[in-house]
Amino acid sequence: MTQEDHNEINPDQENNHPAEVNPKEEIWGRNRLDVGPVAAGMERIKAEIGKVIVGQDDLIELLAAALFAGGHVLLEGVPGIAKTLTAKLLAQTLQADFSRIQFTPDLMPSDVIGTTVFNQKTSEFSFNPGPVFANLILIDEINRAPAKTQAALFEVMEEYQVTVDGVTYPLEFPFFVMATQNPIEQEGTYKLPEAQLDRFLVKIILRYPALDEEKAILRRFREDFTQEVRHTVQSVFAAADLRQARALVQQVFIEEVLLDYIATLIHATRSHADLYLGASPRASLAILKMSKAIAALRGRDFVTPEDIRHVAFPVLNHRIILQPEREMEGLDPVDVINDIIQKIDLPR
Repeated sequence: MTQEDHNEINPDQENNHPAEVNPKEEIWGRNRLDVGPVAAGMERIKAEIGKVIVGQDDLIELLAAALFAGGHVLLEGVPGIAKTLTAKLLAQTLQADFSRIQFTPDLMPSDVIGTTVFNQKTSEFSFNPGPVFANLILIDEINRAPAKTQAALFEVMEEYQVTVDGVTYPLEFPFFVMATQNPIEQEGTYKLPEAQLDRFLVKIILRYPALDEEKAILRRFREDFTQEVRHTVQSVFAAADLRQARALVQQVFIEEVLLDYIATLIHATRSHADLYLGASPRASLAILKMSKAIAALRGRDFVTPEDIRHVAFPVLNHRIILQPEREMEGLDPVDVINDIIQKIDLPR
């Protein structure tokens, strides 16, 4: 692959493919942006996943927003609430290569990124790519692998490339990582390094379904024990569509006052009495990206304060660290984030 091909997968350079706008339509002194392809793509994806998954609308929206914003997703929840299934179904809706990696305590970095082997016939070394060389990666139970294997993901998740024996191998567009972890069972698990957590654009915490949703689940699968309905999910989104969607998301309008609002929120995490560690500038950029993506998914070409508030928790909950004494008292990060949001006035 050439360096030009590698440049195509850099999210920061995707503005080389600007989306078209209609110069005849203007609002607030600017051209309107047609985000219809993004909203329509979201509806197609939601309809396909909805063939199997009951409820979880917020989860599906956040997954799609992260995908369109060019980030990675960490899914956390107890076993049996369809974390892995939802991630696999999302992969089915996209026309892209899919790879699933089951993390275990004995997994080595070479099992993930690949290894260099000696070919006796040619007397040369050749690189055998690992399962990370795919478009969509599902890492199941990511916290079961030791730090050495976790470190193997640092470069590929941030720079979209793998370096082995001094040779760099860029990945093809798109590259999207979805990882799951169980917050309850801690035996045989390893706490993810903060640098690893920070590479996830959002961390989505899944809850149990509501009573009506649980009833609907039973009715949907009462004659489908093996969930054969999964095979009816079709791919409805191609790589070219995703490239266009990301270009549109980048051009969604956000006012200067909202940029100041994001910065104020993040700065407040660094001085909050209940926090040992606040959020970094990467969190500011994450809120910017996700709020733009949410706006586009909902059919708007501009960001509102509600969009920012909506994405604040999934962006921040894995990037802040509570004071040890407050954590022992049972304080939840969501309480701190909500406290910060409530204390800062909405822009007008």
